[in-house]
Amino acid sequence: MQESRARRVVASLRERQVFAHLKLPSAGRSGYAVRVVLPDGREATWGDDGSAALKAQVMRDGVLVGFVDSIPGSEDFTEAQTVDAIAAADYDRPIGRSRPSAGPHRPLPPPPPPSLAQRLRGLRS
Repeated sequence: MQESRARRVVASLRERQVFAHLKLPSAGRSGYAVRVVLPDGREATWGDDGSAALKAQVMRDGVLVGFVDSIPGSEDFTEAQTVDAIAAADYDRPIGRSRPSAGPHRPLPPPPPPSLAQRLRGLRS
C-alpha cells in the first residue's frame, strides 16, 4: 500500500473509533500497512504482504493466531470501501476454518494410552 493511501485509511479508521496505526515497511517490503489493535490484545495487519487484495494477518505476541482471508474484488476498492471492509472485518475467525465437506466423516484417532505415572496414580486411589 502506498504511504499516502495508508495514512488516509488510518485517519478514516480513527474517525470511526478504530484503533489503527500506520505500519512502516518491514525488511524486504516496500509498501506500508495498516495495523489495527484489537481490544483483546491481538493486532491485525492489513496490506503487509504486498498483494493487491485486501487481507490481514492477526497476531498475538508475534504469533499468528488468525487471519482475515482475501476479500473478493478488493483489488479495485476505493479508500472508503477499504475503510468499510477493515472496520467490519471478523477478527475472531480462527486459522484453518473450513466448511464441512460432504464426504464421509472420519473418526478422531483414539487417545494415547495412559502413561506409567498416570497408571500408578490410579492405583493409589
